[in-house]
Parts: sequence; C-alpha cells; structure tokens
Amino acid sequence: MPFSWSSNLEGVDWLELEALYQAAPLGRKNAKDLEIVFTNSRFRCFVRDEGLLVAVGRALSDGADCSYICDVAVLPSHQGTGLGKAVVQELVKLSQGHKKIILYSVPGKEAFYKKLGFLRMLTAMAIFHDQAAAIQRGHVSEA
Repeated sequence: MPFSWSSNLEGVDWLELEALYQAAPLGRKNAKDLEIVFTNSRFRCFVRDEGLLVAVGRALSDGADCSYICDVAVLPSHQGTGLGKAVVQELVKLSQGHKKIILYSVPGKEAFYKKLGFLRMLTAMAIFHDQAAAIQRGHVSEA
C-alpha cells in the first residue's frame, strides 16, 4: 500500500506527532507546541503508512523572499527508505519561487542535505533558548 501524504491539520494527533519526534530521535517536542508551530507554518507534510504517522516536515515562509524548512522527522522503522528525502523534496517544491530556501539541520546530517542541493551558510547566526545546550549539541559555537 502506498504512503498517504497530507498537508491537512484536521485529524492530526499531536501526541502521536510528539512521539514521532522523540522516536526519530529529534528530542522532546511538546504536543501543544507542535500544534502551534505546524499551524503557523505555510507548508506541511504528514506521511502515513496504513494510518501510522511515519514522517513529517514543515516550512515557515513569507511567500516571496524566504522559506525555512525545519522539523523533518522519520520514524526509525522507515528511515533509510528515501522517505526523508521525499519530504524535503516536497517542501522544496512547495517553496519554489522564494529567493532563498533555508534548512536547519541537526549536526551530522549535513551531507544528506548537501545531496539535495543545500549548501552550508557561512553567515548564519542564532540565539537559542538554552545556549549552553545548543553549544554542547554542536548546533552553534562561540568561535
């Protein structure tokens, strides 16, 4: 049976989405916060396999200048199947027409995104809620 793709927020089980991020593993993301960020995202992908949520992604967009792809996650049972690549490609397709498409990656996944056409930004800067933890995880450096 083929995967079922949707961008529709109706019927999303936010606790199921929370569990997907934890299993992926992309850390603990609160169901209430996930509802807020997915609702406020212009583009969304929810992928189901026989009803089970197996992959997601979203993009924040201003509609012309910048689209920011984030929170791409795939259940471990479905990783390595090309599903993550397909989610990113769909979000890139939806973001066409923007002057730039930016993607935030967890450390160690840069080569995966490079194969999809993304290049390392040399001037990106960030302020994290927990700067020390972001430094420890390798998301930012003080150098």
